[in-house]
Amino acid sequence: MSDHLVLVGMSAREVQERDRLTELASTQEGTVAFLQLGDPSLSRELTRLADLGADRVMLVGVSFGTLAPENSWLRRIAGHWWRERPGDRPHVDTATALLTDDSDLAALLSRTQAVTGTQAPLSSAAWEDVPGHRHQVLICRGPRCTALGSDLAAEALILALMRQGQSDDDVLVTHTGCQFPCNQAPVVSIQPDDVWYGGVDPDTARVIVEEHLVGGRPVQERRLPRSRRP
Repeated sequence: MSDHLVLVGMSAREVQERDRLTELASTQEGTVAFLQLGDPSLSRELTRLADLGADRVMLVGVSFGTLAPENSWLRRIAGHWWRERPGDRPHVDTATALLTDDSDLAALLSRTQAVTGTQAPLSSAAWEDVPGHRHQVLICRGPRCTALGSDLAAEALILALMRQGQSDDDVLVTHTGCQFPCNQAPVVSIQPDDVWYGGVDPDTARVIVEEHLVGGRPVQERRLPRSRRP
């Protein structure tokens, strides 16, 4: 094995569209990995290729939509792997892309950056403490919720928060596994208010931002009954 291409899913959306990512990689005789929420992780795939004797690895961070992490995270994770990898390591380059159906993947390979181990570390003083947000929004990305469009609801909710000037220090948005009332998918819950919503489409997500997260009034139309054991 000498040169190898890895398409790296940057966000939860690429995990959902694994088959599409895998098919795209196969056209270039490459493999896939994921920056978050999916397997194999980027670090695991780099280790596998290094153990197989790869000389060069090209990492292309792929996003099929908006709101993927900053491109620097691909280099940061690869740089951490580089520093932690004992023994021989392949030469690793990175590139990133927002891909559409007519994107030219090959054209990306000329716009690359080498991984040298000097990339920023995974730790930072800014990430030491629990943030002071007043709300945490938990967006279910389990199988049923994802199939029924929770990715679009998440996108609408985050964009609405941005338009309202709400940052992570105000409202922390977290993708989760199954939250259980699957018949009500897509499900969103808001803490510490202990308010649960079902059937959250993009329009509902925007209303939740305006009325609940900014206005302080839970939206009754899509609110799910919630009983707590004593």
